[in-house]
Amino acid sequence: MSAGNSIARRITRRAAIKASAAASVGVFAAPFLNRGRYLLFAGSNAEYSSRAVELVGRTTVIDMLSPFAISPSRHVQMFAHPETFTPSDIQQFRSSGIRVFHIAIGNGGPEAYTESLQFFGLWNGFIAHHGQSLMRIDDPASFDELKKSEKIGVLLGLQNSEHFRGPDDVDLFFSLGQRVSQLTYNARNLIGNGSTERRDDGISDFGIAIVGRMNKLGMAVDVSHCGDRTTLDSFEISKKPVLITHANCRALVPHPRCKTDEAIKKMAATGGVMGITGVRMFVKVDEPTTIEDALNHFDHVAKLVGVEHVGVGSDSDLQGYDKMPPKENAQLRAGYKGSYAFREKIDIEGLDHPKRMFDLAEGLIRRKYRDSDIELILGGNFRRALTAIWTVTA
Repeated sequence: MSAGNSIARRITRRAAIKASAAASVGVFAAPFLNRGRYLLFAGSNAEYSSRAVELVGRTTVIDMLSPFAISPSRHVQMFAHPETFTPSDIQQFRSSGIRVFHIAIGNGGPEAYTESLQFFGLWNGFIAHHGQSLMRIDDPASFDELKKSEKIGVLLGLQNSEHFRGPDDVDLFFSLGQRVSQLTYNARNLIGNGSTERRDDGISDFGIAIVGRMNKLGMAVDVSHCGDRTTLDSFEISKKPVLITHANCRALVPHPRCKTDEAIKKMAATGGVMGITGVRMFVKVDEPTTIEDALNHFDHVAKLVGVEHVGVGSDSDLQGYDKMPPKENAQLRAGYKGSYAFREKIDIEGLDHPKRMFDLAEGLIRRKYRDSDIELILGGNFRRALTAIWTVTA
């Protein structure tokens, strides 16, 4: 870890550019109000129904894109000095109701291989340092083990596959714990095209070999940032379910990071799941943009392909983008093309705080989803898809 500070700084700079048992205890220790409602926030009058609290508490909630920190300086500090991730921080993660965090970052460029080795090395060291509180989610059995514990699940992935110089590198990174890999970030790589690339080309022959090796090992194919043609190609090439871990619906918002109905239908046909984000410009083109607009994306996927194919991929840490230091927020925005169409705020009120899963559960209740369907959305669907992907035969 002696080199962790400089290593983490390089990695997290790219990141900027580019309900558990413990939760249940914390929740039910909160003040109980009349009408079956709870106060979960210290110093806040926000109330949550007993139904929402119980749904989050009994579900293995999976957020398929939620880094522990989107602030580069916090990321650097966390890796260089893991003791700065304090018991108070751990309790905040536990009480969030999220049991599994997919912590993938955007990484690429000429040093992608080396930086990715460092990234997974740093994460494995961080998890080991906090072994009584964190556990790596590697296989279907991990979900059962997590359910019996008070630990926070960490799912290792990357939002790019540029670190795969050839199929054998898939084996190497799988051995380091990587279980999800997004084929491209926003730009082109040797595998295919990203969502903001000027040409919409598909998956290359090299990419076919990479996807084949991922299928063989049981590493999930993610196409969240991929261009349209690369996204569609992945559904034809992969022999396993393909995930859209964090995106929104282009039928509602004409943004390059949103997926077409054609893509959503073909994703579902593979057995995959699409995680909906709370990123403001992906949710609605104008103001006001509220949690109700985000819920429209859940509704759209559920109506289009069935509730079994929609989940949560917040694309944010627990605090949200708008709480980043202003300089870091400006640096993050500067790293994207104009087509990202940033507005004054990136987060959406109600989905911009550590208890957002309770707000989401309340919203799904308002939209008349059944309890069983809410449990699927909060985690059951991604658990099913990951189990299918990670289950391999000799």
